[in-house]
Amino acid sequence: MKINSKILIIAGSDSSGGAGIQADIKSVTSLGSYAMTAITAVTAQNTKGVKSIIPIPIREISNQIEFTSKDIKPDSVKIGMLHSMQVINSVLRLIKKLKLKKVILDPVMVAKGGTKLIDDRAVLVMKKKLIKKVDLITPNIPEAEILTGMKIKSLFDMKVAAQTLLDLGAKNVLIKGGHLESKILKDIFLNNKEIEIFTNKKIKTKNTHGTGCTLSSAIATYYGCGKTLKKSCELGIRYVKNAIKTRPNFGKGNGPINHLNSFTIEKKFR
Repeated sequence: MKINSKILIIAGSDSSGGAGIQADIKSVTSLGSYAMTAITAVTAQNTKGVKSIIPIPIREISNQIEFTSKDIKPDSVKIGMLHSMQVINSVLRLIKKLKLKKVILDPVMVAKGGTKLIDDRAVLVMKKKLIKKVDLITPNIPEAEILTGMKIKSLFDMKVAAQTLLDLGAKNVLIKGGHLESKILKDIFLNNKEIEIFTNKKIKTKNTHGTGCTLSSAIATYYGCGKTLKKSCELGIRYVKNAIKTRPNFGKGNGPINHLNSFTIEKKFR
């Protein structure tokens, strides 16, 4: 298989393999691209929750990003778990220094089991600085609520929240609607020129561990391969949908999805 693009992933590790760096590498590889990594934290977790989080020293996070990127220039970048203000500032500095392009931010804040993965000062720096420097931010509803300070109970609220993030300086926003109580899943893509609502039937399952990580990595992969950002979101959502549909039944809690799924990109989606 020909390698289509090179993706740098900046995120935390998940020992259970369902989310974080492990899910990112699986997604990028399954979609035909080359994954490079900068690990920000090591977690001990399984499908039932997080046992411990060990932050990687900021200098080593920076070394991973810089040493890798200077040798193999990434076509796009996926950013996941950034657990502190210092880490975010370091990543911001390197985005500018290395002139990294096509940056996708998944603002990871809370693990599926409820464990908080980022401190309050880091959230503030993310709002004030980081979201302005990336091409797309992909919050789920709880993350969008934290970033905007509003409650999101409907599709209309999602639109308002997306516009609020644009007002804070985001260039493009994809708010994922999986947390809404509905049989139909709606994700909203918004920028200052267009809005798109991606609609799919919600698959009833508890096995959705790592869907956010997987989606942002898939988007970064398609974007790095030359698709438009909106088309990358559309294809990424389809990839995740199929990964949930073909999920293995692993673990006793929120189980993983199937990153090794594949689907044919029909002509109308190209």
